[in-house]
Amino acid sequence: MKDAVIGIDIGGTFTKYGIVDGEGKCLVENFIKTDTHQEFDLYLKELVDAVEEAKKSLKGEVAIKGVGIGAPNGNYYAGTIENAVNLNWKGVVPVVDKMKKYFPDIPIVLTNDVNAAAIGEMEFGGAKGMRDFIVIALGTGLGSGIVVNGQLVYGHDGFAGELGHTKVVHNGRDCGCGGKGCLEAYASATGLKRTVYELLADRMIDSELRDVKFNDLTAKMISEAAQRGDAIALEAFERTGKTLGRALADTVAHTSPEAIFLSGGVANSRELITVPTKKYMEENLLPIFRNKVKILISQLPDMNVGLVGAAALAWNELKK
Repeated sequence: MKDAVIGIDIGGTFTKYGIVDGEGKCLVENFIKTDTHQEFDLYLKELVDAVEEAKKSLKGEVAIKGVGIGAPNGNYYAGTIENAVNLNWKGVVPVVDKMKKYFPDIPIVLTNDVNAAAIGEMEFGGAKGMRDFIVIALGTGLGSGIVVNGQLVYGHDGFAGELGHTKVVHNGRDCGCGGKGCLEAYASATGLKRTVYELLADRMIDSELRDVKFNDLTAKMISEAAQRGDAIALEAFERTGKTLGRALADTVAHTSPEAIFLSGGVANSRELITVPTKKYMEENLLPIFRNKVKILISQLPDMNVGLVGAAALAWNELKK
């Protein structure tokens, strides 16, 4: 019988779940809808039922040793989701305590989704063997997970590492957090789109993006346009990399990581974002840090990075 853990990635629209072995392989995986549930208890019952069905499909070939959960605003210390803006359940939700009613005999651990991805990178991805690194998720927002001396940095309250909400432009763009000038407003997929529209307003040059509505525009479309030589798309990536690189230069001074891994929609553009990011990071680094920090693309599978990360969280906890 093979040992395995349950990995659960709670997103605003979908919750992905799966059973994952010690090498990071998903033995079975599926999803349920998150946003159709107004009551957490009813959502949890559906999720647990779905997980039990997944276990049955393996016909008793695995022994479940733990549960790992990645979620927006997940607090590792308390096992809670706290004031997540993109979930229907407001306030503080005691996820781990409620989950223990269904899995009373195995460890259950929760953290935010990008922290889980960082542990996934360390257990199963490109950060194997690394003790100091950072994962930056460039999706709709910008999340981050910081690992120092082989340990994820949680801070005293469980919420350390919110690089997306460090200020990079004084009194700059509005951010979803309510602040202005946050890194997320410039270097996320949404920030990249906003940069494209600013450039379209400022430049008279032709661009295949000019007739695309904002809500229809995606990071993938911008990347594909840049690969075809579209000047607006190329400048948007250059500006995004400049802002991100400068911000990462400050972050390097704090933790001196061996590598910074990029994941998410913007990272799928690969060299279009890594080259300018590396260039401007190096330009702004303290000399003692120059040419020491690698900018890499995550080696976790893009479609289930959250699920594998949540499973890695459980495996990491079992090692402790």
